[in-house]
Amino acid sequence: MKDQEAREERGGAALFEDPDFPAEDTSLFSDSSTPIARLQGDISWRRPQEICQSPAVFPSNINMGHAKQGLLGDCWFLCACTFLLKNKQLLNKVFPPDQPQWGDCRYKGSFQFRFWQQGHWTDVAIDDRLPCINSALCFSRCHSPTAFWVALLEKAYAKLHGSYEQLWAGQVSEALVDLTGGLAEHWSLGESGSEEDRQTEQDSDQVRRRRLDLNLLYVVKDDCALSCSTHSTPGGVSELDQYHAMTVMEWLDVKKVSGGEVRLLRIRNPWGRCCWGGAWMWSGEGWSSVDPDFAAELQARVAEGEFWLDEAEFMSHFDDVTVGYPISKEGHLKSIHTGNLLTHNHQLAGRWIKGHSAGGSRNSSSYSSNPKFWLKVCERGEVLISLLQHRKWRNTETYAQTPPEDSKNTKHQHYQAIALHMWKVEKKRFNLSRMLNKPPCASSHCHAYEREVVLCRHLDPGYYLLIPSTYQPGAEARFLIRVFSSSSTSLSALKSPAPSLPLTTDGEWETSYFQGSWVEGSTAGGSRNFLSHWQNPCFPFTVCDNPAVTSGVNVRITLQQSRPDTDLHPIGFHIYKVPGGQPEQTIARDEDPVASCIPHCYTQDVSLSCSLPPGAYAIVPSTYQPDCSANFTLSLARRIHRKVVKSQERLGKAIQEVSHISVMRS
Repeated sequence: MKDQEAREERGGAALFEDPDFPAEDTSLFSDSSTPIARLQGDISWRRPQEICQSPAVFPSNINMGHAKQGLLGDCWFLCACTFLLKNKQLLNKVFPPDQPQWGDCRYKGSFQFRFWQQGHWTDVAIDDRLPCINSALCFSRCHSPTAFWVALLEKAYAKLHGSYEQLWAGQVSEALVDLTGGLAEHWSLGESGSEEDRQTEQDSDQVRRRRLDLNLLYVVKDDCALSCSTHSTPGGVSELDQYHAMTVMEWLDVKKVSGGEVRLLRIRNPWGRCCWGGAWMWSGEGWSSVDPDFAAELQARVAEGEFWLDEAEFMSHFDDVTVGYPISKEGHLKSIHTGNLLTHNHQLAGRWIKGHSAGGSRNSSSYSSNPKFWLKVCERGEVLISLLQHRKWRNTETYAQTPPEDSKNTKHQHYQAIALHMWKVEKKRFNLSRMLNKPPCASSHCHAYEREVVLCRHLDPGYYLLIPSTYQPGAEARFLIRVFSSSSTSLSALKSPAPSLPLTTDGEWETSYFQGSWVEGSTAGGSRNFLSHWQNPCFPFTVCDNPAVTSGVNVRITLQQSRPDTDLHPIGFHIYKVPGGQPEQTIARDEDPVASCIPHCYTQDVSLSCSLPPGAYAIVPSTYQPDCSANFTLSLARRIHRKVVKSQERLGKAIQEVSHISVMRS
């Protein structure tokens, strides 16, 4: 390039060229499956100083800095960008200020950005070579032809995803979370659903969220991000194709000449031109119903690509809205339901692993094996709980794309169907099986192929059990649990004291945990080779007659010692039958065990699965030699028959993976 050659002739350093996201087709296309594939061979890469004479990051008139969509179907991302211009603090977080730009002697041809990913802010560096056709930007740009913050941000976001083509189609909520680190929720503007739907979802947030009432957002209407979208061509929009997203810039209640009120909303179209033909277009009949001076003032607020419409038109012509939670200057989330500041927050990562912790929905007998979390609420307050899963193909460490885990599943290749349930627990020691047979005190709507689902509740002090799940057992994914609250809370993972045994699909298992210790000279009796064996701790249990279990394993036991790997004792255990169901002390000293986990092994844990007839039993764990002190944990899993949950889980509507992709017609 001429600029780079000139710098080299003057002895200056060459401008930065990003080796991880080169100015090549590999950065533009992933599989050439979208309409921009036809641009191959037509795109050149140019730096801003090669596109215009006096480039700048932001224009002097900030209204000219709004995004204008190009040939890429990423209106969903541009709607989120609009919110950044309303919040300078967030904009500075995503695009750190005072970076050297064109004309600055420190300029090196590179820019730094930050995106929130899976709980952390991730730095992304790019060079400023941008895709062009005929020396003009071919993708997103600012309304000002000399401002480039949108084009640079779009390139950094494309690098995060792996290519520009990966930005074709998406959800406004995902972009809002990535650009703010906050929360975003969907609301439908359609019908409220059938009576059957409402009855089967009494314990969920779905009934409350199914239809939006703008009055619910009134306390945060000036601070929240609000986007609306169409899934089909609405009557008032003359030239829209399906799946287009726009931004609600403001809404207000206007007094009519007749004495009533009408609610008006100002909408921005990322295409950068008006496409509305309703009653509140520039010369529409609606303006005659309000004071002429105020009508002129409102019309003067309309910038390029914006238009007014009333609430009735809004509710009837758009299909859904996305609401991004406001964020205070101190970085606290503000509830869109109450306006409360949520000053306390926690987050914990987790994972569904096939065969261990991917238990599936409440329809599955293995549901109880899903990861579990304790939420402690110290005083009554508003609590938001989010379950966010990692996208399957994205690798944010290298910004490269990897193949989907299930290449045949093209419709939902990025996400699992997920849900979050919560139970109030009176005491931290409880019967898990009985608890799960009760309806949860709160839950997300039925399992949905979404990146994030959110619960919102006012909670009394106490302990709550959170269980995130996928719909299908064995479905693997990483996830993040986030809690935002107005009062003090704590979040912790409910970790199994001993490693879980592999799950099976032959029924449900109820697990009990016992803590014990071998103490030298007291309870460290050693193996059966020694007379002191009976000094070891003894743990009684019963096996009940279960008509549903006719054969196979019905007991699983794991013994885990609490010692470092470099100083392990050899451990094992025996299971004894207790005659006549009497206390364990009556076990005859010459009684042979009915099952044993031997020989004693130098390992952290040993396990045994066996079949035992109904009756009373006792487990005697031991080290091989007497007088070897250590603490240990014993887990006892018994196969049970669980009655069917009354409220069956259902798979929710599929995510609109192709939504919000509309491209402006030239």
